[in-house]
Amino acid sequence: MKDFTEGKVSKLIFNFSIPLLLGNVFQSLYSIIDSIIVGRYLGAKALAAVGASYPIIFFIIALVIGIGGGGSIIIAQYFGAKQYDKVKRTADTINIFLLISGSVVAILGLFLAKPILQLIMLPEELLNDAALFLKIYLGGMVVSFGFNGVISTLRGVGDSKTPLYVLAVSAVANIFLDILFIGVFHWGIAGAAWATVLAQLGAFIAAVAYINRNHKIFRFAIKGMVFDREIFRHCIKIGLPSGFQQTFVALGMTALMGIVNTFGTNVIAAYSTASRIDSLAMMPAMNFSVALSTFVGQNIAGGRMTRITQGLKSTLIMSLIITAIVSLVVIIFGHSMMRMFTTNEEVVAIGGEYLTVVSIFYWMFTIMFVVNGLLRGAGATMVPMLTTLVSLWAVRVPAAFFLSKVIGEDGIWWSIPIGWVVGMLGAFIYYKTGKWKGKTVFHRSGITQAEEAMRGEIEI
Repeated sequence: MKDFTEGKVSKLIFNFSIPLLLGNVFQSLYSIIDSIIVGRYLGAKALAAVGASYPIIFFIIALVIGIGGGGSIIIAQYFGAKQYDKVKRTADTINIFLLISGSVVAILGLFLAKPILQLIMLPEELLNDAALFLKIYLGGMVVSFGFNGVISTLRGVGDSKTPLYVLAVSAVANIFLDILFIGVFHWGIAGAAWATVLAQLGAFIAAVAYINRNHKIFRFAIKGMVFDREIFRHCIKIGLPSGFQQTFVALGMTALMGIVNTFGTNVIAAYSTASRIDSLAMMPAMNFSVALSTFVGQNIAGGRMTRITQGLKSTLIMSLIITAIVSLVVIIFGHSMMRMFTTNEEVVAIGGEYLTVVSIFYWMFTIMFVVNGLLRGAGATMVPMLTTLVSLWAVRVPAAFFLSKVIGEDGIWWSIPIGWVVGMLGAFIYYKTGKWKGKTVFHRSGITQAEEAMRGEIEI
């Protein structure tokens, strides 16, 4: 556990961000490794089928993960305020919510997988494989949600190293299982899905075992867990805007996938593959943003506003330097990265063009995400939601639709930075107003003794 209310700001954020970044890189390797092995062993059609499934997965889980993220922010604020009993209650509440939600998502996935893929006009030749992959993947959501709940709790109290170690081992296990199930057992696209589910199961078990052995403030055990309605209400208040934001982002990605699908299998494979590389390239900004949220959450509870300003400046400098390096690497080696996934040169060429266009503008994405990280940590989650929705639905999706009619699939690629510039400006303008300073849950909704007595609890 790490206290961010004291110490050198830049060092604290950097030291927290790097394990967080590496951990999420390993987590992203699930989809990347699946795509590489599927593309190499099973070909472009299977690669397109797997790639077309990921926006659907994101769409189905986005709202729940957003609410869980709200719990992580509240944990950070309670931890910064030294209210450790509330840290335990929040962890219990979020874990119960995520486990129940994971079960619901798993059941819905069995019935909704194929209809959703049909709705986004996935070519018939890819439909059965994509539906099979999606059903197996969503069937493992109980494990996935449980694991995300555990690591969100750890990150809320400043522990970013443990998730890194667990995710590293899990990623290696995923590689082994992918090769075993696809290359040796010849399970095809189902093997990739089962490899991911089983690797996440191992990660969840390992993370729970670590927490129960090493953390006194909170432990994970079904028996004795308490669902705190008042705390869950705060989680909803903080997390629901982010959850809606992620849901509409996922829906936007699904709409974009529908536009991509009209260009055929090779463009689908190229877009899906380049998106995997793209998400990895944008990860430094995303993880510095998460680190800043935790930093702000702890410091705003103690009224340390000067440290928050210092934290934003330090995070922007560090993340923009890394972003510049990443952009240069993607511009130079984008086509070579595509060849790791497929030997189809048309797919490589299309994906390489996508990466060239988008990577030039990563700096805008970085500024947008870092500023939004500050706003979320302060509890002002409504503004990132609104700016994201406007930039996506009012700008990016329409631009992709119209530009793709004029210049083909390249129009979809150019719509991405067009949306980013709107989101970046919206977040920065709101930050400058200073209205976010009064949004912290700890200050707005401290629970009085009377509320404590009236609070509903459900013990399992």
